[in-house]
Order: sequence, then structure tokens, then C-alpha cells
Amino acid sequence: MTTQHDCLALDAADPLAALRGQFSLPAGITYLDGNSLGARPKAALRRAHDVLEAEWGDGLICSWNTAGWYDLPSRLGDKLAPLVGAGKGEVVITDSTSVNLFKALAAAIKLQANHPERAQRRTIVTERDSFPTDIYMAQGIIEWLDRGYTLQLLDSWDQLPAALHDDVAVVMLTHVNYRTGRMFDMPAVTAQAHEAGALMIWDLAHSAGAVEVDLRAAQADFAVGCTYKYLNGGPGAPAFIWVPERHQADFSQPLSGWWAHRQPFAMQASFVPAAGIRRAMCGTQPIASLALIECGLDVFDLVTMAALRRKSLALSDLFIALVEEHCGAHGLELVTPLAHAERGSHVSFSHRHGYAVMQSLIAHGVIGDYREPHVMRFGFTPLYTSYSEVWGAVQTLKRILDEGDYQIDAARGAVT
Repeated sequence: MTTQHDCLALDAADPLAALRGQFSLPAGITYLDGNSLGARPKAALRRAHDVLEAEWGDGLICSWNTAGWYDLPSRLGDKLAPLVGAGKGEVVITDSTSVNLFKALAAAIKLQANHPERAQRRTIVTERDSFPTDIYMAQGIIEWLDRGYTLQLLDSWDQLPAALHDDVAVVMLTHVNYRTGRMFDMPAVTAQAHEAGALMIWDLAHSAGAVEVDLRAAQADFAVGCTYKYLNGGPGAPAFIWVPERHQADFSQPLSGWWAHRQPFAMQASFVPAAGIRRAMCGTQPIASLALIECGLDVFDLVTMAALRRKSLALSDLFIALVEEHCGAHGLELVTPLAHAERGSHVSFSHRHGYAVMQSLIAHGVIGDYREPHVMRFGFTPLYTSYSEVWGAVQTLKRILDEGDYQIDAARGAVT
């Protein structure tokens, strides 16, 4: 039986404990929702002040050159690249995950259409339980193309091998499922897709900064992801897209904005794509929010992903064990895999009154979130989550369930 004293001892021995000091965390709050929005790095406040007062206020438009604004998306992309196993010049931070996914899908479809043996393939495969925007983007591009493409939705991950028929052009999957926390074997699945002649796109929204990812070793074709979760880039921070060097010369996408032009300030009437990863961009960049991403990325310079992964698994193992020990009589069902190789960095339990229970937890200072149907999600961010916080969160959950301290008819906010 694990005790509170045991958790305090784990904190005392934690080699990553000092990283918590890099973040601004409200007193009295246990924050277990870094899988939705990462905590604010302390450095972000000063960076925002510098951007607004010095770079914008004093530098004005000159800061596109003097403050490095123009190169910021590529420079930050290079800084993010090692966290996902990408090379220099293969990642750019720009636009949203949804928009970048649209670009990646369009590029993959175009590559297949230009391949003499695959030009007639017309199926895109993804999971029904993918994050909805991924499905919506696929549906949108199919309607936009209007060339007979179809979307095949898998009801479970083990249906993939049978779905890889000779009409599949693209497989698009979320590496770590947003609802369940289940993680795919990226190299194995990518190899299956390639063996069937399909191209492979990965959504890393719940992976980047949370689990070890090696896109180049897996030989993936494209990847996208956000920076505002485990990378702590700030609310609505721009996302990233990865295009490996081997695909860049043939990469094209329909959102051909001027920031992707070879000479944007030549003001030419015809689009000529930039060389390399910049061709994955679109329009003018949101510098104020883009600049804050670097504060989150800087923290990763202080630690390895292997060390973060070890602590992540230890935290989630502890949480699962404590919930089962202290709350097992209350109808909670674990929907996250127990196997480490199949688990991301958040843990989900379903409960018939999951939304109401989560609202009570938040009211009592334990912040997680809720996803339909009935799923309570708890994110474990090794940069700032402690073992004693895990203990305290479970004790709060236990008391709420024991006392029935939640409102079944609780009004729902726009964001759950």
C-alpha cells in the first residue's frame, strides 16, 4: 500500500523536481490538464513584455528584420525538431494543427496522384475515435477535391491491417489517442502502411513533449502537432508541421500564401514555392504568440525525453494504482492501457457521472478535464507534476465519490 509519506519520498528523490520552478503554478491548485493546455513558463511573462514593448513598441515594423521575426517559424521549428526525431530544416511552426493537417493531407494525396503505380488510389484511412478535427479535415479535403476520394473510419486499431487494401492512398492516425491515452507503435504501423503502398501521416498533438518520438527512424511521411499542450507554448499557440527532407522537393499544398513564396517581397503575380520547409507555410505569422513558444521549448533543453518519459510512466502508474486502491468501489473504469508501450502521458477513467465529478474536482482545486462519453482525463506533465500531487488528487477524488459531492445536473460550459 502506497502512503503519502512514500509519495513525499519520491518527490525528494526526483531528479526532475527542480524543473517545476520553471513554471508559474497557482497556489493550492493541482494541475492535471497539461494534456490540454500546458502551464505558463515563468519566462513567458518577460518575453511577452519584450515583444510588446521593445520589439513592437520600439522596433515597430523594423523588427521583422532586426528582431528576427521573419525567421522565427523556422528557427523555432529547428528547436522543436529533436523532440520528435526530426532533422534541421524539417519542421516549421505555423498556423493551427487543423490547417497543417489539411496541408499534409493535400500533399500526400498529390504525391500519390503523381506516382504512376498509385495514381488511382482513392481511400483515406483513419480512426473513428481520432480527434474530430482530423476527421473533419479529411472530410473537407475529400469534398474540396471532388475526385471520388472516400474516408474509411476504423472502429478499433486492430482493424488497420485488414483495411490496408490496394485502394488506400493515405493512412492518418493520432499517435496518442486524445480520449483514451492509448499509443500506437509508430514504426510498426508506418511499416504496415508503406508495405501496402500508402503514405503515413501522424498527429502528434498528445505526443510532442510527452513521449519519445522518432519520426525519421519510423520513416513516417508527414506529421503535425500543437505546441500549447506538453510544449507549454500558450493558449492557441501556433502548431507545427514536419516534412522530411526526402519529400520536400515534391511537397505542395493548396494554401499557397505569400509566406511560402520563394521571394515574398518580390510581389510577383505567380506563386513560386520556397525551397525546403518554408513551402509548408501560408500567410503572415502571429509573432506575439509565436515568440512565447520558445519559452516552453527552452525548458526541454534542461532534460532528456527519456527522463521525462520515465517520470511520466511512474506518475501515471502511481495514479492508476491509487485510484484502484482508494476509489475502486465507485464504478470507475480505466480506459487507458496498462502496458507502458501502449500508453501516452494522460490517464482516462470513465464514470457515468464523469462530467459532474470532474467539475467537483476542479471546484476543489484538482484540474483535469472531461471528454464525451463519460471520460475524465488526467494529464501527467513530468516537468511540473509531483508525486505528492498525485496522492492528493486521488484523496480528493475519493472524498468526492464517497460523499457523492457532485451535481449530476451541473450546467456545462462551452469548454469541458
